[in-house]
Amino acid sequence: MKTLKLTIASSIALALAACGAEADTGDTVTADDTAVTAEATAPGTIVEVAQGDETFSTLVSAVTAAELGETLSGEGPFTVFAPTNDAFAKIPEETLTELTTNDTETLGEILKYHVVEGSVDAATLTAAIEEAGDEGYTINTVGGGTLTANVTDGAVVLTDAAGGTSTVTATDVEASNGLVHVIDTVLMPQ
Repeated sequence: MKTLKLTIASSIALALAACGAEADTGDTVTADDTAVTAEATAPGTIVEVAQGDETFSTLVSAVTAAELGETLSGEGPFTVFAPTNDAFAKIPEETLTELTTNDTETLGEILKYHVVEGSVDAATLTAAIEEAGDEGYTINTVGGGTLTANVTDGAVVLTDAAGGTSTVTATDVEASNGLVHVIDTVLMPQ
């Protein structure tokens, strides 16, 4: 029985080692094949994370049109409230086309309204909202505007300067230069 256990354990170790040897990913594997370098597991920048998820293809196109890719790939940290494709679909098609082709300056201001300096995770944001009380928690954006955050029916809801609201649908998506929180409506600075 001991021989069988040793054979199985050896086979598993050899299979793991073979898998590690075949993949040329830059991973560092220890003698027991359990440790991998941070390089192999670290997420990309906020832009790279968005590029890797089809749900954000419109956001990626907008960031590219507004020439904000380099900024959002910078050191940060940043927290981005990222609208999904469905969020952008709520904007009339002709308005979105105008923003992405002719009025990229306004588009840039809209996008910067979704970005906050620092890495603000969901727990920190929720605690700040609770501390602020019924008036809501004011969030200063890199675009110079403010958002108001409240909890409604258990979900974080952001209110923009125009009075529109957006619900946070997913939180704490990690990037190498910050965090992404997914929202269901594009926020408008005015």
